[in-house]
Amino acid sequence: MNHSPVPGAHMSVHGIHKRFGAFTALNEVSLDVAAGELVCLLGPSGCGKTTLLRCIAGLERQDRGQLYIGDRDISSLPPQARDYGILFQSYALFPNLSVEANIAYGLSGQSRDQVRKRVGDMLELVGLLGSEKKFPGQLSGGQQQRVALARALAPAPSLLLLDEPMSALDARVREHLCTELRQLQRQLGITTLMVTHNQDEAMLMADRIAVMNNGQVEQYATAQEIYDKPATPFVAEFVGQGNWLPFQRSSDSHARVGEMNMRLAPDANRANSGRLFCRPEAISVNPPVHEENLFPARVREITFLGNRCRMSFEFNQFPGHALLAEVAPESMPRLGSPDIWVALPPRSLQVFA
Repeated sequence: MNHSPVPGAHMSVHGIHKRFGAFTALNEVSLDVAAGELVCLLGPSGCGKTTLLRCIAGLERQDRGQLYIGDRDISSLPPQARDYGILFQSYALFPNLSVEANIAYGLSGQSRDQVRKRVGDMLELVGLLGSEKKFPGQLSGGQQQRVALARALAPAPSLLLLDEPMSALDARVREHLCTELRQLQRQLGITTLMVTHNQDEAMLMADRIAVMNNGQVEQYATAQEIYDKPATPFVAEFVGQGNWLPFQRSSDSHARVGEMNMRLAPDANRANSGRLFCRPEAISVNPPVHEENLFPARVREITFLGNRCRMSFEFNQFPGHALLAEVAPESMPRLGSPDIWVALPPRSLQVFA
């Protein structure tokens, strides 16, 4: 079945399906990316995110489905005709070429003066002026990543594809370069699709995140929407931390958890049984007595995390089931203290059947 491009989208993916033998890598994946938007494909290893990127790049051929850049169908075009720049996990720099020669590699057909000016502009853009005569082996990992980015941007592509570009860097360099790359992407206004398994990278950088699992997109939304209102149990578990409580519906507005009867939000899922999900920071510890869903509990463990503390606890009326809460250090009860009171506000409880 043929699809049409999404009006206003810079890039559109429609019903992409890809199998490797008996293994289904992509199962009818569809999404759109607006002009100037940075979208992250986020998910565990084997979920299909890199296969999707390679199909968009033309490095893999989808079994069915359409790919568009603007209103141009690129589904069957060779990679060199698709108008994108790509930055791989390994950077793929030529070790025997200088920095300037690596950046100039994709600028064939231009005059020497045009190439020299473009290379200089790219070096200034990524903060590496003065390094043009060096070779990749003389650069740090972060500098090599900047050279690879400059090479991807040099031909002025309409789309930038990033395949786990930070995974080879240590945590401090990675966070710094994530911020730099995001600022650069906004400055250039280049539409970008980035593959990562690191949720912190995705939350820091993306306008929208496509959370993938088993070859499908489980949720495609902003970072805040994904964190606050995960669409599926997988998304809830994969992004951030959370608590799960098995329940049985006791009335239209309440659910039974152990010996506790918890009020639910009016718009909560109407399932008769399943699991309640709640983020640790949404839990109130020793709140005012008028809070809803207020129950006695005991502290099991406390972890100091700098500007906050993480408390493991269990409800007295549901023993043996550890939950997590995060609060400011000054509000944290002491380990071994008498029973505390813990509240799970109805709005913080999401119902999954």
